Amino acid sequence: MSSGASFYITTPIFYPSDVPHIGHGYTEVAADVLARWHRQSGDDTWLLTGTDEHGQKMLRTASANDMTPREWADRLVESSWLPLLDTLDIANDDFIRTTQERHETSAAAFLQKLYDTGFIYTGDYEGFYCVGCEEYKQPSELVDGTGPFEGQRVCAIHSKPVELLHERNYFFRMSEFQDRLLALYEERPDFVQPESARNEVVSFVRQGLADLSISRSSFDWGIQIPWDPQHVVYVWFDALLNYITAIGYGQDEANFARRWPGIQLVGKDILRFHAVIWPAMLLAAGLEVPKHVFAHGWLLVGGEKMSKSKLTGIAPNQITDVFGSDAFRYYFMRAITFGQDGSFSWEDLAARYQAELANGFGNLASRVIAMITRYFVGVVPEQGAPQPADEAISAVVAKAAAEADAAIDRFAIHEAIGALWTVVEELNGYITEQQPWVIAKDPEQRERLGTVLYTTAEGLRALAVLLSPVIPEATRKLWSALGAEQSLGVLQAQPLRSAGEWGQLPAGATVSPLEALFPRIEPDATAGATR
Repeated sequence: MSSGASFYITTPIFYPSDVPHIGHGYTEVAADVLARWHRQSGDDTWLLTGTDEHGQKMLRTASANDMTPREWADRLVESSWLPLLDTLDIANDDFIRTTQERHETSAAAFLQKLYDTGFIYTGDYEGFYCVGCEEYKQPSELVDGTGPFEGQRVCAIHSKPVELLHERNYFFRMSEFQDRLLALYEERPDFVQPESARNEVVSFVRQGLADLSISRSSFDWGIQIPWDPQHVVYVWFDALLNYITAIGYGQDEANFARRWPGIQLVGKDILRFHAVIWPAMLLAAGLEVPKHVFAHGWLLVGGEKMSKSKLTGIAPNQITDVFGSDAFRYYFMRAITFGQDGSFSWEDLAARYQAELANGFGNLASRVIAMITRYFVGVVPEQGAPQPADEAISAVVAKAAAEADAAIDRFAIHEAIGALWTVVEELNGYITEQQPWVIAKDPEQRERLGTVLYTTAEGLRALAVLLSPVIPEATRKLWSALGAEQSLGVLQAQPLRSAGEWGQLPAGATVSPLEALFPRIEPDATAGATR
């Protein structure tokens, strides 16, 4: 992707019917890492997240808590969903709520356009409806209930009974877009990613598309249909529009043209909405479809999908209170192949924190700063004539930077971090082999000692820049301790795609003491987190 290109990325907007769990945090962090990488590469970047506040589930949850849906949404957004962004160090550019006037006005305009051009009609609908999914279910998507629901058909995802609804609704002529969607998947094989997700979508659409019921008249919590106020818009039809209403559709055409089309990052359970219904809606309105729809996997705890109702939900701050936000970000981006399901365990998190962050990266940074302080009174020395071992380090840095950038372009965040971690490992090995503490005893090897320590400091400079989208807090501290801010400017201003070019940290930069980037965590602290 060329520098300066538009990079607009969205998370799904989340239901604030309950508090966030680490599955929500996982999506937010992934989008944030990608956005930070592109932003620091000079791309015209915009990260959107937000909340989806209409629909029957919100109405029922609010009623159960003796509140209006708006009061309930306000309370949850302020107390849980906005704080989540601070907890995980998310640098989003916008936060949209579907109850905001900017969204409701533009969504109504979009609907009116589809109605005026004949893509919306009136009809009768009867079907099984899952309130948890806010979706009509096919018989094949239902299973036999167990326990209190024995003898009933239940949603395969929520394990709760579905409701048989009969309504006179407005329908979107989605069936007309089957061939155009199949052509889209064929012509742009990277439109839906990863490949497993694409195959699922193609298979689903080939089975035939039905028209979509897009209004409800049995309750009033939603956006009114502009030409028929007795109906409100189906919550998914409303929610999907946030990706364009937030950037000015129907109100700020210049900004809309600047940002759209974007990249939609979603969980695989909502893939069909984003890869089938959403592009069909856009095609009907004469708009471009997204650049990509990327479906990541589920987070599994004890082999089960993260779920509040099954009590497998873990709040992000249960992790960050013990390990910090950087560790949360690093662990979920590194330990899980992005696009596949991944298992979370406290034991794995604690082990990676100790081995990779504390002992691997943190200890490396502390040793280098300490040796420059001890042997060169805190001033980064000149690099003398490089030896093959030094040149090998600069080659590793250049290769890792290029591989990480290519991996980010493929949404392979785990591969990008893996590539950068080769620099951490090589620098640790280099220090062990070069033994600067031995060289320091020989005054005649003063220049060699300077070269070794410059090589390690410059390697850390590159790591600070390249890892800043993943672990922003630790890299800020390292950047400051290296004395890089005075000589090179703030960390966020460093062009990321040229971070692998050797020799940017000037000799003469003054280092300062570095607190432990990843402090030792007592075993009883993690035990408390798991209870």
